[in-house]
Amino acid sequence: MFERYEKQMNYEKIGRKGQERLQKSKVLIIGCGALGTVVANNLVRMGIGHVRIVDRDYVELTNLHRQILFDEEDLKKEMPKAKAAEMKLQKINSEVTVEGIVKEVNSRTIEDFIEGVDCIVDCTDNFKTRFLINDVAFKNDLPWIYGGALGTSGMVKAFLPEENWGCLQCMIPKPPDSGSLPTCDTAGVVNTLTGVVASMESNETLKLLLGSIKEVEKDLLFIDLWDNTFKKIPQQKNDSCTCCVKKEYIYLDNKKPEATYICGQNSIQINLGQDNMNLKEIQQRLENKNITTRRNPYLLSFEADGVEVKVFKDGRAILKNAKNEETAKSIYAKYIGY
Repeated sequence: MFERYEKQMNYEKIGRKGQERLQKSKVLIIGCGALGTVVANNLVRMGIGHVRIVDRDYVELTNLHRQILFDEEDLKKEMPKAKAAEMKLQKINSEVTVEGIVKEVNSRTIEDFIEGVDCIVDCTDNFKTRFLINDVAFKNDLPWIYGGALGTSGMVKAFLPEENWGCLQCMIPKPPDSGSLPTCDTAGVVNTLTGVVASMESNETLKLLLGSIKEVEKDLLFIDLWDNTFKKIPQQKNDSCTCCVKKEYIYLDNKKPEATYICGQNSIQINLGQDNMNLKEIQQRLENKNITTRRNPYLLSFEADGVEVKVFKDGRAILKNAKNEETAKSIYAKYIGY
């Protein structure tokens, strides 16, 4: 059972006892893209006992240059990322449990996903979700690791409620306005960077799970691979912080369903808070209107009014090439129904 981890256990700060701790640990990874696939790969190979991966998306061609768990076969099958990752990772290490969940992380669902976990690793691409992670982590005294990557520069930061280091809202008072920051679409991202940032996140997670809290880095870690620069940027706790001081969880308490733009896909997601959609029934209804469809166990795909639509079992739909939110909602209502 321990033979595969021999080289890891030979490191003095892990050893047999450390490996036993890892095997009893449970980690939640939110997002299974460029960062999430590397983090999941690292954690499963190092023997974390239970790795839960939550992602709302499916594999696309532009993912393959940097999202290391996916291949062209996943693309052809329109596989959800969380399930494709689960299948690959379970083959890599059958001694651990890998749980892929194809759902959106929002204020209505996130507290279900944290059940029993020891820490959360942020592998998302937007600050709205990160502020939500921050709320749920501090409400439940869970450590979490922030990671971000764009172009050739990236950042990693550990947030530990018990250490009184402050939280994400201390560092950034509110989420940046939509469109105010560059994205992977506008600035691009280099695959060498995502591997480094995700490995840094994995390393801080490893320290947390081993109980090496004093060795977890409290500063913001910044790296630019093109310039070969690495910095530690000190962060201060805000003594009037809404989240970690006043314990008001405004992002977690906002339960309103919404439409969201998806980075890197020219897509809009509609989520009306429904669940257990009968994809077979919807498929039959569409085909009765002579609309060609494709269905796998996780999603239903079709094209209508020049828009590519993918409907998931949890009621979400991702609409590619929709002009705006109103168009996306109109197509959802017309072909799927509220």
